[in-house]
Amino acid sequence: MPALPPLIAVVGPLEPALLTAWVTHYRSLGIERFHLAFHLPEHVDPDRRHQVQDACRDLGIVPDAVSCGPWHEHTNPRLRDALRQRAGAGWHLLADSDEFHTYPAPLEEVIAAAEESGTGTAGGLMLDRVTADGFLTGWDPQQCLDAAYPLGAFLTHRLLRGDPRKIVLAHSSVPVASGNHRAEGHRPANRPPIMVHHFKWRDGVREDIERRARHSADGTWKTASPARLAEARRLLGHLQRHNGRIAVGSLRLDFRPVSLTTVPVWWAEEATRLVATWRPPTPAAGQNESGSTMSSPSS
Repeated sequence: MPALPPLIAVVGPLEPALLTAWVTHYRSLGIERFHLAFHLPEHVDPDRRHQVQDACRDLGIVPDAVSCGPWHEHTNPRLRDALRQRAGAGWHLLADSDEFHTYPAPLEEVIAAAEESGTGTAGGLMLDRVTADGFLTGWDPQQCLDAAYPLGAFLTHRLLRGDPRKIVLAHSSVPVASGNHRAEGHRPANRPPIMVHHFKWRDGVREDIERRARHSADGTWKTASPARLAEARRLLGHLQRHNGRIAVGSLRLDFRPVSLTTVPVWWAEEATRLVATWRPPTPAAGQNESGSTMSSPSS
């Protein structure tokens, strides 16, 4: 059986409680090595910078690198690739700090199957997690994430029209694209894809996305494509139409109760179909979640 991989991640100024839950989750899967880089944009106050770095060290992890400044589109992949090089040869587990993987079998077996496939990768699919009422709220560390954000849906795909696919495991010889969404020439063969529980939709995310939209539009944060700005505007428009909340009752979004500890019966069929058929949206696509053409990003 292959050895368990190190976890590779670029971490932003998240709340210490989420970092603790994230590390605890992956340690429960058997992960022992963490290669982390912190990137802290200029708007982050010194207290938050110290809090998250102190929390990391309290967990027994010394970051490989800490950087500050604008969050350009190339920032994450450059830091991530430097971490992968330091981690050395073998398999790497790739997970953003708000992504919690649920594997259908022990990691050693998942990696062995990926090796047998010859692709050098294993793929996942993001399942976006939200509160029961759709509001972007924080959570009590005494309460588990499943209880705080009990609903899941393919929000990234259905609302943002972003790429929901993830490379969750990659051999060190396989280059991975920005955002860990794909590995050119190394399409994962595993079906169904691994569940990637995406706990992004928390307190503070609206302000983060507004900042991303503003800086992407004015060029302060460099981006190679219009996708980042377009996705931000779709989310902000949705929140404006629904009084600051995600429309958990939307039939198109189709939110359902889910958990980190179980794979729902519908996952295999629906997730497999999504990764098999997903294509980037056409530039002319300008529809809201009900399918009607939007007159502006905030309509």
